[in-house]
Amino acid sequence: MMKKLLIFVLLIPSLLVLGCGYHFSGGGEHIDRAVQDVFVDNFDNRTTEANIENYIRNSFIDQMRRGSRFKIVSSKKLSDAVLTGSINRIDTSHVSYAATDVAKEDRVTITMTLNFEEIKTGKVIWTSENFTGKEEYTVSSSTSATETERKAAIRNLSDDMAEKAYRSIMSGF
Repeated sequence: MMKKLLIFVLLIPSLLVLGCGYHFSGGGEHIDRAVQDVFVDNFDNRTTEANIENYIRNSFIDQMRRGSRFKIVSSKKLSDAVLTGSINRIDTSHVSYAATDVAKEDRVTITMTLNFEEIKTGKVIWTSENFTGKEEYTVSSSTSATETERKAAIRNLSDDMAEKAYRSIMSGF
């Protein structure tokens, strides 16, 4: 009898916890299923960094394709939703120094405005006014090597920010 009571006492709370219905909503359930075709518009570049808008747009297109929830289309006219954005700032700062007070590692920070909007209704599905990402890179005594590292950091950061934004869009945050 005591054994049955112990099982009951342990089993009921476990079932309540498991059956509470809590789950992560990562599949875009809050987005109308009719929204299938997405156009990633050109990004406005409000910085002095040449071509950054191309890196970022390509990263967002690649991420939308990898996510497989949406189909990328070639024009706004063919789309159910459009992703627009602007690159508002790009900053570089020193992260660490060598013993001689020379920078050893720098950080590039990008700040953007993003908007994902349904075309037919004009409903904003997701938006972020201050979407920010950071990436570190190695500083070398060679200016060209440092610039190569910086460009690679910007490309990596573009991919990371696209993935982070996609997850936010899909989860409704």
